[in-house]
Amino acid sequence: MTVTLVSPTTTAAATTASEPKRNNGGVELLAALAALPAGHPSRPALRERTINAFAPLARYLANRYHGRGEPLDDLVQTAMIGLIKAVDRYDPSRGVEFVGYAIPTIIGEVKRHFRDRTWDVRVPRRLQELRQVIAEANAVLYHQLGRSPTVADIATHLDLTEEQVLEGLEGARAYNSVSLSAPVSSDSGAELGDMLGGPDPQFALAELRIALEPALATLDPREQKIVMLRFYGNLTQSQIAEQIGVSQMHISRLLSRAMAKLRGHLTDAN
Repeated sequence: MTVTLVSPTTTAAATTASEPKRNNGGVELLAALAALPAGHPSRPALRERTINAFAPLARYLANRYHGRGEPLDDLVQTAMIGLIKAVDRYDPSRGVEFVGYAIPTIIGEVKRHFRDRTWDVRVPRRLQELRQVIAEANAVLYHQLGRSPTVADIATHLDLTEEQVLEGLEGARAYNSVSLSAPVSSDSGAELGDMLGGPDPQFALAELRIALEPALATLDPREQKIVMLRFYGNLTQSQIAEQIGVSQMHISRLLSRAMAKLRGHLTDAN
């Protein structure tokens, strides 16, 4: 089935600030569509006519969200998807008017479009929704208090903890990202990317030291002393031999055995 989507630029009358009037023709088409059993040959054409009859409603709702960073054409297409879902799911036997059922369905589709498409950095949907709730609360409290609300004000108003509000505010920063080529300040030639750190070999050394501690504990006291003197005291094998009171050759064998134990322990740990 092909649904005719008229470009918003050519439908100014349908996207004005006034809400579309009651669509009696569309209501009659809905009733006729509901009366047809699934699989009836006339159903696809009637479904298309029904959707097109309520297309002005979808365009009106899409226009309400225009100016928020998304092209109007994309919003209209998204609203039409919501309208199609509403037509396909509508059950007149429940006694709810179609428009009352379709509006939340269409608006929900448009809001999902903003959640899924307009964030520069993807964050959990929970934080996306929390950002919107906080923004609405901020506007309400600003008028009530006559000043910018604090985190505590917003938390009390929404019955949230201050930590939850701060989490939502932090997540809101992902809505728009900043280029790494952006200048750090107006009087500096440095860019944001210049502030990012590079690889630090000291991190690998720190991890190695942490892994070595339990490995060293597997050596006997004399092996531990030899390893400490060799690698932390920077002594030669001959100097170690003098301190221990054995030959340099014996120190070499003990050191080799200790190193083999350490390598084996580190390999098993990984």
